[in-house]
Order: sequence, then C-alpha cells, then structure tokens
Amino acid sequence: MVSSLSRAKRDRIRELNDAFRTTGNGGRITLTSGVDALDSDVKAMVLRKVATFAEFDADNDPHKEHDFGSFELAGRKFFWKIDYYDQTLAFGSDDPSDPQQTTRVLTIMLANEY
Repeated sequence: MVSSLSRAKRDRIRELNDAFRTTGNGGRITLTSGVDALDSDVKAMVLRKVATFAEFDADNDPHKEHDFGSFELAGRKFFWKIDYYDQTLAFGSDDPSDPQQTTRVLTIMLANEY
C-alpha cells in the first residue's frame, strides 16, 4: 500500500509536470537533433501535441506522474519525457515534488532516436 505521503508527493509531481508541460514554465525544453531538423510548422505542431497530451494510461504512466508520452504526427512517431535535475542540472533532484530544488527538463525526440 502506498503511504499518503508518497501519494501526496506523486500527486504533486504530476501537478508540477502537467503545469510545466502545458506552459513551458518551470524548466527547460530540449528537442533532439531529429526533431529540431523538422520544418518549423511541424515542430510547432509537435510542441502543441506535447502540451495538450492527455492519453495517459498504465502502459505509459505506471507511476501516475505524467512524465512520458508518445504519439504519431506527420507520419512520424514521437516520444517525450520529463526528467528531474537539481538546480544546477548536475545531478538528479533529491525531491521532484519540490520545485525549489528541482529543474524539470522535457526532452522531445523522434522514436527512432531513442
């Protein structure tokens, strides 16, 4: 059984991830070279798709943190992932539920770049 503290932290991580993913505020967004090489219109559609992504399920979101997704667009398959770093981006965050000590990094890639 998950403790209420763990559940509360997980819920806070999900809330922070959703806020970051939908607004781009609170972290950094990184595009792989394959995504960056796409036409600007396609890149804009990809960013919009990530921001509005809502197809979370047990397969892509087993921890219920909304930190990964995949979708198809313009004949290509894309993955996106949120990782948690300390404020200097040198190490992983000790507590991803605390935005004061966590920098979120959203990476968007073509599936074949994984």
